[in-house]
Amino acid sequence: MPTGEQESRQRIRDWYGLESDVLVEIEREVIGGDNGANGYTTRAQVDDIAARLRLDGGMRVLDIGTGRGWPALCFAASFGCRVVACDVPIEGLEVGMRRARHDGLDRLVGFVAASGEALPLRQGSFEALVHTDTLC
Repeated sequence: MPTGEQESRQRIRDWYGLESDVLVEIEREVIGGDNGANGYTTRAQVDDIAARLRLDGGMRVLDIGTGRGWPALCFAASFGCRVVACDVPIEGLEVGMRRARHDGLDRLVGFVAASGEALPLRQGSFEALVHTDTLC
């Protein structure tokens, strides 16, 4: 019999695996894009974050808790940033990697399976750090 933690992990895996035309339409209407978002950060909020960070093509950005890669993919597409997108659920990262390949952004966005509490990345490697819709 599965434990409560195992059931929770399965629900998270199932959530990241959801993909449909209906979900894309909802995302376009509510968030303002179709980047495979699985959170609630809108395109306007991502644009505000980018403006506050003064993102440009020469920057390296770390997106902690990326889920399916939103807003990492948006930063790469809109500003040419090199982004490392990290999260724990592999299922979400797989969706993000497929989207990056599809959109021709795989040279700008790399995905890493890691918790924000134990990043396997060299300190000081990024000019900006973002995290949206993450649980603490």
